[in-house]
Amino acid sequence: MTSGFPTFVDFFAGSGLVTQGAQHACTPVWSNDICPKKAAIYTANHGTGHFHQDSIENVNGSTIPQGDIVWASFPCQDLSLAGKMGGLAASRSGLFWEWLRVLDEMPERPKVIALENVTGLLSSNGGEDYRLLHKALRARSYRIGPMVIDARHWLPQSRPRVFVVAVQEHFDATDHEDLGPNWLHSDSVTQVITSLEGSVFWSMPFPKNRPKKLSEIIDWEVPVFDEAKTEQLLSIIAARHTSRLKSIPKSQRAVFPGYRRTRNGKQVLELRFDNISGCLRTAEGGSSRQFLILHEKGKWTARLITTREAARLMGAPDSYQLAANYNEAYSAMGDAVAVPVVKHLAEHLLAPLAKLSKSYAKRSRKESARIRLSA
Repeated sequence: MTSGFPTFVDFFAGSGLVTQGAQHACTPVWSNDICPKKAAIYTANHGTGHFHQDSIENVNGSTIPQGDIVWASFPCQDLSLAGKMGGLAASRSGLFWEWLRVLDEMPERPKVIALENVTGLLSSNGGEDYRLLHKALRARSYRIGPMVIDARHWLPQSRPRVFVVAVQEHFDATDHEDLGPNWLHSDSVTQVITSLEGSVFWSMPFPKNRPKKLSEIIDWEVPVFDEAKTEQLLSIIAARHTSRLKSIPKSQRAVFPGYRRTRNGKQVLELRFDNISGCLRTAEGGSSRQFLILHEKGKWTARLITTREAARLMGAPDSYQLAANYNEAYSAMGDAVAVPVVKHLAEHLLAPLAKLSKSYAKRSRKESARIRLSA
């Protein structure tokens, strides 16, 4: 690590993909999560030195090392369309308020805050949940800017997420702002922040590199289901999708990811045809594991997506250590934040804002000293 990097605190750290993405521009000094299975993955990859396994309800902010940047991927279950949409008043997503309590206990509030959650945060309870979050940060003298960023700009996975970046209001950050919406701001963002005091349209460069296709990152040599199980899966493919599969040339190697869904009382396998994965999720979030329908040399086969492929879809390197148990490893990836999205945010917005804040603080101290000397 470079000692000049801003310090980074990671709440609800899960399996460590936020730390993985941020560490190139920040120095992690403290992370926490309650789940022992995810904690095992985190510490296997990032060590035990700065990791604190416990519930956020038991964390005292006064004991946490000073973080220039504080990140919190607070639970999404009550904000997700796959959940019960209880919002910030419910037990899981309501842990946001416990995190806020910890923030208030810190000897010095962080210069920059980054919050991550599902896009349902913007629409839950008619947008009231986001407005409550925004006003809570505003009451603590932050300027706040929500963004919707899809991991598909870097990876072959459709994964839109809300990222709320807040910065202390006392310094000028206009070099990192736009006058109006840009590629980071969906209609849902612009609608929910209308008339909210202290709102910011953050600016970042659009990613340049073309993402790989799903067919380029999967392991074609992985064992597949037996013929009977493959036929059973093929038999429940949605009719409109079956006709598209029949049009695939025999010479074409292709992969079609899909989830099982219940439609009109019947189970169907709904596929994607754009060579990218559907959003990785966890069974706890109300969604099943993702299947792959594979076509090669005129033959159709099927299997589950592997945990290593799931990690690749999150941008984790192949060296990233995962749990041996399939469900644990798959859930850890499905509940994480895509590495290159965090890396982009850290490099182009979070670290620059933190450094700008430090520069402002130095100028303020010099100005105060000058005034005292001249008095």
